[in-house]
Amino acid sequence: MGFDEPNIVPCAGLLAPALLAQRTGLAELVDERVHLQAHGAHGGSKALTVIGSMLAGGDSIDDTSVLRAGATGELFNATCAPSTVGTWLRSFRWHNIRQLDAVSRELLARLWAAGGGPKDLAGPLTIDLDSTIVPVYGRGKQGAAFGYTKVRGYHPQLATCPETGQVLFCRLRGGNAGAARGAKSFLTETVSRVRHAGATGPLTVRADSAFYSQAVLLTARTLDVRFSITVRQDPKIKAAITAIPEDAWRPIPYWLSTPEVSGADVAETTYTCFAHTKTPLTVRLIVRRVRPTPGSQLALFTSYNHHAFVTDRQGDVLETEADHRRHAVVEQTIAELKSAGLAHLPSGRFTANAAWLALAVMATTSDTPSASSQVTS
Repeated sequence: MGFDEPNIVPCAGLLAPALLAQRTGLAELVDERVHLQAHGAHGGSKALTVIGSMLAGGDSIDDTSVLRAGATGELFNATCAPSTVGTWLRSFRWHNIRQLDAVSRELLARLWAAGGGPKDLAGPLTIDLDSTIVPVYGRGKQGAAFGYTKVRGYHPQLATCPETGQVLFCRLRGGNAGAARGAKSFLTETVSRVRHAGATGPLTVRADSAFYSQAVLLTARTLDVRFSITVRQDPKIKAAITAIPEDAWRPIPYWLSTPEVSGADVAETTYTCFAHTKTPLTVRLIVRRVRPTPGSQLALFTSYNHHAFVTDRQGDVLETEADHRRHAVVEQTIAELKSAGLAHLPSGRFTANAAWLALAVMATTSDTPSASSQVTS
């Protein structure tokens, strides 16, 4: 990717995030925190070269050459060649990845302090947890494996802020890692990052059924974080749903619907999670039931599809259920992350790919509308 016309800048839109990186001192943070045993000189320039190429749509090490094309050097100095960037990434060890995590932690705090975060840091804040599959092709990728989706790849965990669209934290894992493996420490570090960034209000964590575990719920309680987590439809959950009386169901006021023709209803009951353990949790079990769609084949008796989650939040059942469904916005953030930097993980080394993921998160965190608006403020 490149050309030699000296009068054209192919990615002039990078000027705003470049100014933001300059104001937050991102390059200096990398130089201060990341210490490689070899090839560590000018780490800040190398990191910004990778981040800039990602924001320009690059998804491989060779794509960093776009910052050296045409007249781009007139706007961005100290950019590095792809070969230099590749050598730098392959020099990372796992403790260097943790150093890079410290950089992204401080970057988030500086962005939020500058106004590039939630509107009210003292107000309620929601954290969405999820994981995603990043497919790879070929057998030369260290740590790549087949997981539950039967796709060879990596299986990173991500925590996002739905209010801003920012990725709060990420962690690269092997492709055969379970969705919730390491979720306890992941949630602990995510909450620590949010508090370090200045959020002082009540926190709520939302997640799908892969994160329904005693460790996650108890960790949330320990950290004084409310939870809203989908549950698996095991026999105990099904029995609790069946026991809900018919008059307890309330219709969801969908657009252009009436109670008589509403497509779904909501009800709640009390449920004790992990009842036969030393630390049971009594929570609200909120259930949405969906009627068969018009034209579908009906059974002899009307059957419903049920979607249930547990929560320790207070509030109206309809509002709480609607807020839980908004967890789906995490997929939009993941899609944006995969549209460039995370389209694939470019190295054969696991730690190089972990560094690449951390830089991709910094790129998306800095490129959200709330963060970019600080350049002109």
